[in-house]
Amino acid sequence: MGANTPEARLEERWRDILAVHARALGEIDRALHPYGLGASDFEVLDLLVTTTPPDGEQCRVQNLAGRVHLSQSALSRLIARLEKDGLVERGVCLEDRRGVYVRLTPKGRERHAEALPVQRAALARTLGG
Repeated sequence: MGANTPEARLEERWRDILAVHARALGEIDRALHPYGLGASDFEVLDLLVTTTPPDGEQCRVQNLAGRVHLSQSALSRLIARLEKDGLVERGVCLEDRRGVYVRLTPKGRERHAEALPVQRAALARTLGG
């Protein structure tokens, strides 16, 4: 490889991170395929389960965008697909018509509960623990 400079070591660490990320996503995608989910689909369901406000059980899409590593348009398409599959519901924010809420349906909660141990096992296999 190149010289053993701080810059070269930093670049090597960055490439190692990207490689682990790619392996983990591939493993999770393969494991969740039988559930009709991909890694990003599951991530959105998981965030809705773990971060949904208790009183209204709704979460602004804008809040999810900061937590999942997708563009706003990719996240909107993903949520539309989850809605089509009956896993989430969308609604307009009454206070701010530009805002969109998303919440899990009972079917979405059930699918998440079924897929959760599979996703966690894939993470453990990939990340070693």
